[in-house]
Amino acid sequence: MLVTFKSKASPNITMLENLAQYLLGLVGKKLGERGAIGDDETSGAIAKLEAAIAEDNEAAKKESEGKKSDERDEDNRLRLAQRAYPLLDMLREANKLNVAVMWETGNR
Repeated sequence: MLVTFKSKASPNITMLENLAQYLLGLVGKKLGERGAIGDDETSGAIAKLEAAIAEDNEAAKKESEGKKSDERDEDNRLRLAQRAYPLLDMLREANKLNVAVMWETGNR
């Protein structure tokens, strides 16, 4: 299933349900058929996502320490930062304009 994030501050973002559920969980929200991160909640959501990204980046750094360069090249899985930045950017833009970020599920 797909989840579409919408905000007056930026273009829509569509992502798979499992990723949306994970990212919303990081900011303290639960995925429902519809939901929102209110304009008063965007700064807190940004801080939580940034903290999770920093923690994941630190874990990646520790994982790669001691690996040979060719082993690091083979480990090219997507990190949290790469998956979270579209939503993080939307939250930042929404925060600047003091507007909410809403989502809805469906196969649209």
